[in-house]
Amino acid sequence: MKLSIIIPCYNEKRHLSELISLVRASPVKDKEIILVDDCSNDGTTELIRTQLINEVDKIIYHPKNMGKGAAIRSGLKCVTGDMVIIQDADLEYDPMEYVKLMAPILQGKADVVYGSRFMGGGPHRVHLFWHYVGNRMLTIFSNMFTNLNLTDIETCYKLFKTEVIKKIRIEQDRFGIEPEITAKIARGKYRIYEVGISYYGRSYGEGKKIGWKDGFKAIYVIMRYGIFR
Repeated sequence: MKLSIIIPCYNEKRHLSELISLVRASPVKDKEIILVDDCSNDGTTELIRTQLINEVDKIIYHPKNMGKGAAIRSGLKCVTGDMVIIQDADLEYDPMEYVKLMAPILQGKADVVYGSRFMGGGPHRVHLFWHYVGNRMLTIFSNMFTNLNLTDIETCYKLFKTEVIKKIRIEQDRFGIEPEITAKIARGKYRIYEVGISYYGRSYGEGKKIGWKDGFKAIYVIMRYGIFR
């Protein structure tokens, strides 16, 4: 089965070349790499056009910064694989673990697989206590509305059968996409699995972008799609 890898990218000049190399080296033989540049302004766009243009299968350039959700929407229009995974353009997640995430689908057990940073299964950087607490609280709050028992809704690594994610109408433009997709997947009665993954988290000084404002937005999104729809 072919895997489509969507990489939303905004101001990741420092890490993008290494990340693309790691994705290309992942043990999935049949794959396509779709890179979405969300109007970067740190030299990332120039890096893509001069050095990475032949390293990926498809590049989409946003004319203005629109957010992770919008980048994923754009990427989904181009996928040709049987499965789709989201890959952040930093080095927090390990592309070598794609096969671990694909296994439940290949075994015919799952339609959607989340890679959980909190289940164990690999190295996990120890830092940012309050970020950890916020993630756990958002996951519990989401589970209350979806009746799922997930451990990590904010994980980047979400793997879908293409036919499943194509049925989801993604409305959120930014980081609200994580609870939105979870709520809509839960309503669809799909078979959801979690597997433990490694996590090489970075600090805000190293380029981490999500912050406390995104946490409050996530609460709103959980309630919006959990109660009102």
